[in-house]
Formats: sequence, structure tokens, C-alpha cells
Amino acid sequence: MNAPAVFSPHAMADLSGTAVRDTRLTVPGMRCAGCIATIERGLIALDGVGEARVNLSARRVAVRHDERVDPEQLVTALRDLGFEAQVTGAARTGAGEPSGAEDGQMRGLLRALAVAGFGMMNVMLLSISVWSGAEGVTRDIFHWLSAMIALPVLAYSGRVFFASAARALRRGKTNMDVPISIGIALAAALSLYETATGGAHAYFDGVVMLLFFLLAGRALDEGMRGRTRAGIGALLSRMGRDAGVIRPDGSVRRMPAGDLKPGMVMLVAAGEALAADGVVESGTAMLDNAMLTGESAPEHAAPGTPAHAGAINMHGPIQVRITGTGDDTAIAEIARLMDEAGQSRSRYVRISERAARIYAPAVHTLAALAFAGWMIAGAGWHQSLTIAIAVLIITCPCAIGLAVPAAQVVATGALIRRGLLIKDGSALERLAEIDMVFLDKTGTLTLGELRADIAGLDTRAASIALALAQASRHPLSIGLSRALTDVGVVPAMVDAIVEREGEGVTGWHDGVFVALARPADGPRDGPRDGPPGGNEGPRVQLRIGDETHAIGFADRLRGDVEATLDALRAMNLVPRILSGDSRAAVDRVAQMLHLSGEGGATPAKKLAILNHAKAQGHRPLMVGDGLNDGPALAAAHAAIAPGTASDASQQAADAVFTGTRLFPVALAVATARRTMRIVRQNFALAICYNVAAVPLALMGQVTPLVAAIAMSSSSLLVVANALRLARVPAMPGMPSMPGGAAA
Repeated sequence: MNAPAVFSPHAMADLSGTAVRDTRLTVPGMRCAGCIATIERGLIALDGVGEARVNLSARRVAVRHDERVDPEQLVTALRDLGFEAQVTGAARTGAGEPSGAEDGQMRGLLRALAVAGFGMMNVMLLSISVWSGAEGVTRDIFHWLSAMIALPVLAYSGRVFFASAARALRRGKTNMDVPISIGIALAAALSLYETATGGAHAYFDGVVMLLFFLLAGRALDEGMRGRTRAGIGALLSRMGRDAGVIRPDGSVRRMPAGDLKPGMVMLVAAGEALAADGVVESGTAMLDNAMLTGESAPEHAAPGTPAHAGAINMHGPIQVRITGTGDDTAIAEIARLMDEAGQSRSRYVRISERAARIYAPAVHTLAALAFAGWMIAGAGWHQSLTIAIAVLIITCPCAIGLAVPAAQVVATGALIRRGLLIKDGSALERLAEIDMVFLDKTGTLTLGELRADIAGLDTRAASIALALAQASRHPLSIGLSRALTDVGVVPAMVDAIVEREGEGVTGWHDGVFVALARPADGPRDGPRDGPPGGNEGPRVQLRIGDETHAIGFADRLRGDVEATLDALRAMNLVPRILSGDSRAAVDRVAQMLHLSGEGGATPAKKLAILNHAKAQGHRPLMVGDGLNDGPALAAAHAAIAPGTASDASQQAADAVFTGTRLFPVALAVATARRTMRIVRQNFALAICYNVAAVPLALMGQVTPLVAAIAMSSSSLLVVANALRLARVPAMPGMPSMPGGAAA
């Protein structure tokens, strides 16, 4: 049964005086840009539908309609267009999860490929006897045995192409699967006729081999199409699933997040994630807002401080009065921005799909002209049909179908060995086209880890600092404790240790008062000290009687940042910082790296900057890790995230790099550009093959079997050319990468 429709929380003025609603549908059968146009035009044509937006990567359609339109009408309309659809459930319940139909589609394709491979090997084995000179009854027996194997294989494995071609023809359209289906069907029918009449030639071997190569190309292509469907679900799962609500009598009751209402007061314990937006009413704590703001340092929360769903309370219980729940929270707004931003990138038309628009009608026309021309010339229908089939087979888009996925698979395999995972083959096409780069600061240019600078502490001070830090679970205390322990410091004997929220940790050592607390000489956002070469962060003060020691914390830059930026500039790309961190922090890093930068950017502002760049004709690359980068990652022409990024950011990105190096970003761009050069070469090889082979087929000099062998040879040539991408050449400033240095 279909799940209930998802309605937009933002009621809008309507198309015809009634309230407007949003419904989202999952459509697993979408594959190409033609599907986008067909679905959007078909749905908009319905009375009461004002807008339809397709997200090809997520296999979803967002429809805006008035309340007179039932979601089931949309499902029926899509079925009439040739697409099975299902209304998605609420986002919190897994709208981003892959459906069984989508998983089954890939499994079915692999099964079809396996069956075709099995059939091809057996039919080719039988054909060897015919090629060796078998005649008469012996030849006929081998033909019938080939037919008994090939026809069931064609019926089962060929459904992939037959179903797609049938859908296109029902809509009065054509695609690359139409000439494939016609060629396979006619060649199989002619072979069966030859077998039944005792003819010398049957082409079951060529047809099954053709089908195998076509399915191999389709499987490679389908395997390269990334899945961003889980992005929104991963994002919303960061919200707390329930909350303790304080009743009027003072008791606390746990309630699911869906039952929370504005005005209620939540009791949020240490270590708990907030389930709703609100304002702190009482208590003080440290909130980890890294997933929302990108700042690695936790933020102090006191009465009157806004607190957002998804933030984690690191220290101390607080009471929060709820101001927004569900779809009205900041995290849900980011999810909505990500979903909408992904629409523009989903409209990207892949190079293979652009070729298909021209190729399919050209092949149909050529085969029809061959048949008509030979009939007019006086050849019988048998010879004319044989020549037309040979034309269809020899021009079959196997080499063209492999030109893109073969290169993409080899390139992505090479990048994986060097620490970078490409999630979608079309990402390589978009990465090759970028002309500007935006980089987040915390967690992208930097490691996203606050490290203590303990160089100024003597042995006694370090021992006292460790004793105090070990007594606290504050994130800065944990970081300081780790840094001191790593260098072998032994904690001193400190008595009467007390931790007070917002004040720090105090105690007594040999009769001397000691404390580890915030500096008392300036505001939290004032000048901060940090290690050289780092991104300045917060600082604490160690007091030992009248003696004080400043301990700075810094989020250090990745070690190869400058080499990566130089490599990007060498490719005529101008990198910029686009960060939600404070302007002062961004300016310091920008000055250090000689970059321009934009600080204090909200998710909506980042999205606006990306959209403005695209409106000016640019094709920006976004590199970021935080939840607040999600909408920008989804909207950019291409996007890359580090392996330490939030789940939602990794899902929104086209590529994810692992380790502490940033150089995979430059390597991805360089490899993408090289991949597209190989792809263009592959298309040129396929075109040259057709230019040489088609005239021979038109003149009747090529049988369907020879055509199938020639077509397969061109496919192997394309694959061999793509294998050159397995070797990643060295780049200026390229450090040793995971998986071995570049050759």
C-alpha cells in the first residue's frame, strides 16, 4: 500500500483559490534526461498541478498541486506515461531510503547479464562447429541447438531493452533502446527463419554476443549512478527522537519528537541530542553545533540562548522552551534546501544521453534506407532484410554505450586507490567542467579537531593541568588531557577538585590554589591565541597560585593545503573560502593562504552565493563537510566532501575523500578532465568505426555475424583505450597518495 503523501509545511496561495500542497513520489524507472522532460510535462498537463520537479539522482518527483488533486491521481498519471511510482512517506520515516524496486532493478540487470554471458559462451561453442565446415543435417542440428539456447536468453535478458523501447514508442518517442530492440528482434527472427528453412547462415551467436556487450555497458552505467536518496534521511536522523518534557507538576515525561509542541519545556541531559528548536530557559551547558554551524568548538549556552534540534548537549542539564518542531526546525529547513537544490544538478544531461538524441533516429533512418534501396534495386526481401539487419547491428550503440561508463569505471577505480570515492559517473563529467572552487574552512581546509598547544607548560604546570583536565568531561578538557597524555605527562596530586559549570575546574596542590578555567581578561569572541600555522580557536587559563599559563587550542590546517591550492590554481581555478565560521576566523585563514573568503555564511546564504555564481554562467565546485554545507553541496555543479563529514553532507556530495590530505580534491578535477578527454577519444573511435563499417554494410558486404564481431571489436577497442586511465600521472606538487604514489 502506498504511504501517505508528504505535504509541504508552507501553505501557499494557490493556482485557483485553494490551498497548495506538495507531494513527493519515488519513480525507480527514471534513467535519463528524456525521462525528466516526459514526467514533468506529463504531470504539469494535469488540471490542478502547478509545478513538477524531478530529482534524477534520488529518483524522486516533487509535485506542487492544489488540494483537489489526490496523490493517487499522480501515480496513475505516471503509470500512463510508462513509469511505476509510489508516494513517499514522511521524511522522518525514511524518504531518503532506497526502495526495494530500485535495489531490485540493479539485481535484475546483473541477472540478465549473467544469463546472457552463459548463453553467449554456449552458443559460440556450438557455432565453432558450423564455422569449421559442418554442413547438411549436422549444421541444421547445431543451428536448432543454438536457437534453443539463444531464444530464451533473448527473451529473458533482452527485456531490459524491450521494455524501455516499448515505453518510448508508446509515448511517441525514440531512444537508443529502440534500434537495439529492433536489431535483436529482426536478427533473431531471420535466424529462426534460416534455421527452419535449412539455410546456411544463422546469427544467434552474433545476436547473443551483441546482447551481452550491451548489458555489460548498461550494468557499468547503472553501477556508476550514485544514490543520494539517503541524504535527507541521514540528515533528519540527527535530531533527537524523543525528549523529556517537564509537566506542570514538575515531573518529567518522555515524549516522541512528533508529539512535541511549541511552548513545552524540554529537560535536556548531558550527552542528549535536542529533538526540537527552542530557547534555553535555565541552566548552562556547552552545545555541540558543529553539524549546523561547522564550528568545531562547542558553544556556551545560557538562559536566552537559542538551541537547535540536532545539537548535542555536551555538559550540564538545561531546560529549553520549544519554539519549533518537525518541519519548522532549522535542521528540517536545511533538509528542504538540500532537496530543492539537488533539482538543478539532476537536470544535468550526460554526454551519452546527448549522443542518444541524435544517434537513435539516425540509425533507424539508415537501416530503413538500406532496406528500401535494395528492394528498389531488385534484391528480394530476404537479402534486403539481411542487409538492413547488418546495418542495425554494425551501427548498434555498444561502443558508444561503453565509451562513457568504461572510462568512468576505470577512472573511479584509480581514484579509489588514492583515497577518493566517486559516487556517480556523471560527477566526473561535471568535475571536468568546473571553473571556480568554494571551500569550507573547519573540517575541510582544517582537520576539524581542536588541539592544545602545550609547548609553554613546564613539567610541574603540565602535571597539574592534566590532573584538572582529567576531572572534567568538557571538550576542551578532554582535548588537553589527550595532548598531555600523548607526551607522557603524569598527573600531579591535586586535592578537593571541584567543577563548576561555566567557571572551570579548581583544586589544591601542595597548599596552592589551582584552576583550569576560561581567561578572565577578555570576551569569548576576542583575540585568541593558537599554535603557529593553525586556525586559532578558544583558549583556557591554568592558574597556579599567582602564576598563570595561557593554553591555546587550534584546528590545524591540513598538511597539504598549500600544495592543493597551488594545483587548483595551475588548472586555472580560483579557490575561495565559503564558511559558516566567524568572519574573523575565516579572515585569518584566508590571509594565511592568500585566499578571498566569506565568513558567517548561513546555509541559505551559501546556497544563494552558489546560485548567484551559476546564474552568472559559472560552474562552481563546493568542498565542505558540515551539515550547514549540505544545501551548497547539493546546489553546486559538482561537490566533494571529506570522509569525516556528516552523513548528509557525504550523501549530497559527488565524491568523498579519506585521510588527512586535501590533495584528492585537485586530483579529482585533473582526473575528471583527463577522463573526458578519453571519453571524447572513445566517441571518435566509435564514429570512425561506423564511418568505415557502415558503407560496407550498406553495400551488402557484411553479414549480421560479421557485423556482430566487428561491433564487439570496436567495443573492446574502446575499453582498451579507457584502461589508460588506470595510471594516474603525477601532478605538480602532488604528494605521495594513499594506495601508492602516482606513476
